[in-house]
Amino acid sequence: MGGPATETSPPVGLIAAGGVLPFAVADEIVARGQTPVLFALKGICDPKPLARFRHHWIGLGQLGNALKLLKAEGVRDLMFIGNLVRPAVSEIRIDWGTLRELPYIWSAFRGGDDHLLSGVGRIFERHGFHMIGVKDVAPNLLVPEGHLTRSRPNDLVTGDIAKGLAVLRAMAPFDVGQAVVVIDGHVVALEDIGGTDGLLARVVRLRADRRIRSAAGRGVLVKAPKSGQDLRYDLPTIGPRTVEGLSAAGLAGVAVSAGYTLLADPQETVSAADRAGLFITGVAA
Repeated sequence: MGGPATETSPPVGLIAAGGVLPFAVADEIVARGQTPVLFALKGICDPKPLARFRHHWIGLGQLGNALKLLKAEGVRDLMFIGNLVRPAVSEIRIDWGTLRELPYIWSAFRGGDDHLLSGVGRIFERHGFHMIGVKDVAPNLLVPEGHLTRSRPNDLVTGDIAKGLAVLRAMAPFDVGQAVVVIDGHVVALEDIGGTDGLLARVVRLRADRRIRSAAGRGVLVKAPKSGQDLRYDLPTIGPRTVEGLSAAGLAGVAVSAGYTLLADPQETVSAADRAGLFITGVAA
């Protein structure tokens, strides 16, 4: 999907979950001269900003309804975007369209988040849709290589970044978290089902329990996609909440995989980091 779109381009479909990213991506699509159509997940997508865009509500498990709406809108390019807590199969109220795909859905659930999303993506591809990623339509939302903030990592933190990236590469075959905290060469916490917010909250608790004794302002959060991950889905993301968590955890900043990490609300995120004296840097992973 390289290059600017034309007026006759078909709309881009966004299966929109929670957070601000669906709307940031939709704005970028509009800036490219295309029309986004959001297929908002009921109970998850924020209805207030959704009202700015052409949209339809869909329920988790309502695959038949979603396919009908996508085809009626003339969508060919489709993407997943936004925050979504992994649902249990028992929580999904399926329609007949989903029932026909149940063997594929069950197979997708038998693995980590990347396996789940890529499996669901393949179902849509079987129905003729072209699954795309943020890089295809909103590359400006990806963290570039280099420093985004006034603060910079020192030599000690640079070593922590290198160790964090090595740990994430080693974890990749297990399809688990995309983030790790390293302080003074020690791996102190790995991302789990609680996500990055939960990871940083755990560092706060470890400091309170004096399990971490290094001074505040040391150490780094490192985020990168898993090796071999389908980069159309579930990219690492940072935003203003990440900055709040970094500050509370007493870290020096965050290093992320350049070109493969989403930056939610870029201006506010960088401004908040500058106010807190934290660094944000994009590194080649």
